[in-house]
Amino acid sequence: MIQIDHVSKSYDGGKSFSVKDLSLEIRDGEIFGLLGPNGAGKSTTLNMLAGVLAPTKGTVTVNGIDVTANPIEAKRSLCFVGDSPDHLLRLRGREYLRFIADVYGVPEDVRAPRISKLAEDYGMAERLDDKISSYSHGMRQKMMVMGALLPNPDVWVLDEPMTGLDPKAAWLLKQSMREHADAGKTVLFSTHVLDVAEKVVDRVGIVAHGELLFVGTVDQMREHFRNNGSLEEMFLELTGENSPLAGAGSVAEDAGAPVEEM
Repeated sequence: MIQIDHVSKSYDGGKSFSVKDLSLEIRDGEIFGLLGPNGAGKSTTLNMLAGVLAPTKGTVTVNGIDVTANPIEAKRSLCFVGDSPDHLLRLRGREYLRFIADVYGVPEDVRAPRISKLAEDYGMAERLDDKISSYSHGMRQKMMVMGALLPNPDVWVLDEPMTGLDPKAAWLLKQSMREHADAGKTVLFSTHVLDVAEKVVDRVGIVAHGELLFVGTVDQMREHFRNNGSLEEMFLELTGENSPLAGAGSVAEDAGAPVEEM
């Protein structure tokens, strides 16, 4: 389970905030989608959750472990795919996966068959011994996804994970996300591709201007707006420049109730 409690992030000493007083609980056994336009604060939120950034205010816990106070212990229970796949480019694909397996303590007799299956599934079996620097953007993204799947941790935190993936790889990842959640584990991913979220999530959170505007299921959003339209239409109503809610500091918690002023 992930618990984000009144978290804010400022890069300029508190004059402005990329994330503002955000509180959110992501449960075991669910896929939670964090949606928002570019610059909404999605990546900043996920980087704080993964321990890449420290919150300016508030706390983040993963399975009850404070990410700031006990970063190593917290990170052992999660895998993170960031918004860029350009990491450890001097390593070969196989070396990268073995490095990830070492970090998470995946036994030798477990890692080899997992690496082989992931490489076969994601069409990377013939490229594992090539340097990551020689990969295309999509192949690098596949490698980051494979690295996250390899340790099979309790929590997956994925920032725009479908970006650059071919249709088969995207389908495989969605299947893996569903299986992970159905096993009682937690999946949190961000996206601005609304169609992806609508087909995958159990619950969704909408963020804009660093603030959480809505939390609930897609059906609850439809009920809230008394509208059977697409998630995209609802998303635009919540985050559009002309929306009275955008930047208003509002949150709807896990229901179809109207958004209330903080």
